[in-house]
This record gives sequence, structure tokens and C-alpha cells, in this order.
Amino acid sequence: MSETELVRLKPRRIRVVCWSAAAALVVVFGLVATSLSGPTGDGYGSFQRGDQIAMIGLGIFGALGFLLFTRPRVEADARSIRVRNVISSYELPWEVVRGVRFDRGAPWASLELHDDDLLPMVALQAADKELAVDGVRALRRLHEAHQARLAERAVGR
Repeated sequence: MSETELVRLKPRRIRVVCWSAAAALVVVFGLVATSLSGPTGDGYGSFQRGDQIAMIGLGIFGALGFLLFTRPRVEADARSIRVRNVISSYELPWEVVRGVRFDRGAPWASLELHDDDLLPMVALQAADKELAVDGVRALRRLHEAHQARLAERAVGR
């Protein structure tokens, strides 16, 4: 591994599913909005233009909620690893990482830290199969290269 190598990983399958679901949600709410017209039934109310706009707005907000799940990414280089999950983000030096785990049956990979915490990496999902496995292997190579550099420094003292 070279000092300048940068590993960038994003989930693939969840991105396709989320973008498709977001588009479908906007279309469905748009169709519902166009059907909102006239009286509300036996009552005195009737649907107005604002009701139609509100339905389209709800569809857009729902679609944006789906698109939050396309946010996960992992970037790593020789010095550190940056993990961005659905809501939270972390930047960790390799010194605090004990290992990169992808347990059998786990939905995604995780970082095992020296303080016994596990940090999930949602970007490396089991649903992506070989893409996720290749990503974990690349992260492990970076981690091992960092461990080797630390060992060389310790011996050189």
C-alpha cells in the first residue's frame, strides 16, 4: 500500500433502492395531489390548491427521508479512516482501530476499536456482496500497512 492510496467506498444496492423509492413516492404523492379537488364529502369543506401543494411537499419530504440512506460512505488513507453513516460521521486515526470486522450474518462491516467499541460502517453492506468484501479487504490492507509502519518505528528506536 502506498502512502497516497485513498480508498473510497459507497453502498450500491441501497442507493438504487432508495432513489427508486424516492421517485415512486414523489409520483404517488403527485397523483394523490391531482386527485384532491372539489368537496370533501358531505361536509362543508373542499380541497383547495394549498392542499394539493401540501401533498406534493409531503411527497418531497418523504423522498428526502429515503435519500438519507444513500449518505453512508467510507474513506481511508494511510493515516486515518473517515466513516459517514446515515446520521453520524467519524474520523479516526488508524491507531485507535484494532481491526476491521465483517462477521458472518452481519448486515454491514464494523471497526473494532481499542476501547472495545464497535463502529458500524453502513457503507459496506452485506447486500453488496463482492463489492463489500473487496472494500473490507482494502481497509484491512491499509490497517495492516499502518501496523507494519508502527512496528518499524518501534524497532528503529
